[in-house]
Amino acid sequence: MSERLEIDALRALLTIAKHGGVTRAASHLNVSQSAVSHKIRRLEQNLDCSLLTRRPGEPLFTDAGARLCDYARRIVDLHDEALATLGKKPVSGKIMLGMTEDTTTSGIARILGRFMRLFPNVKVQTRTSQSLCVQEWLRAGDLDVAVMQIFRKDILPEDLILFEDTLHWVRSPDLELETDLSIPFLSFDNYCFYKRWAFSEGLSMGHTFESILECPSSAGIQSAVRSGLGVALLNGLHITPDISIIEGIFPKPPDIVFIARVRAGSDSAAVKALVSEIGKEVQASSPLKLAG
Repeated sequence: MSERLEIDALRALLTIAKHGGVTRAASHLNVSQSAVSHKIRRLEQNLDCSLLTRRPGEPLFTDAGARLCDYARRIVDLHDEALATLGKKPVSGKIMLGMTEDTTTSGIARILGRFMRLFPNVKVQTRTSQSLCVQEWLRAGDLDVAVMQIFRKDILPEDLILFEDTLHWVRSPDLELETDLSIPFLSFDNYCFYKRWAFSEGLSMGHTFESILECPSSAGIQSAVRSGLGVALLNGLHITPDISIIEGIFPKPPDIVFIARVRAGSDSAAVKALVSEIGKEVQASSPLKLAG
């Protein structure tokens, strides 16, 4: 049987899926467009089917191409796992990882499980808190890697962007707002950077907020909003149909991003391996798949 699936060609296929086309994939892989096209043609010849539609206005992949992408993710993952597990230079060490509460229930948790199977000689210890607290731990050198939310304007060039989201003012549909009075506000805790932004920007717009609930859990804030206890700031991933978005009353919230940030000056091989695994998942997954 002469047919075979080349790993580099499968990686090229996944990069096309991630970036939305051959040209963008070539730019991301730092190779020529013809080189990427050649890899895909080789796959099509070996499989005797078309993988890309190549027609304007139609889906990027044929049915066969979409199915192959699903196989390709599993094949590439197993290939990389075998190399990491059976390689002659096993990575070892210890990683102190900081995460926010919402990322512990996300795809990052799945990546960590896979990472520990890939690198059994690396010990990962995890601490969770609000983003401002996690940032402080990282600055103090108490963490090697932080996975957290920040405002988009605060991205550093070396940050790995996991996914982007929007921030919204929200309330229960049953809650009537009286903006000339003190507005009940629901926040995560004193390290909630949503709260700090809201109180600062709200005051500048003439609004007064009163913090009536502090809860470290996103589920707790959602429940309090649905119950009509007050208004809150929530990112799009946490807004459900029974929560109303408030528009045109309060200052427009800035966009947010979820990032992985490495401690300044770190040259740990274990840390680099972890960030590399997170990066691979980001390339292979849609934002919502990574986030939830």
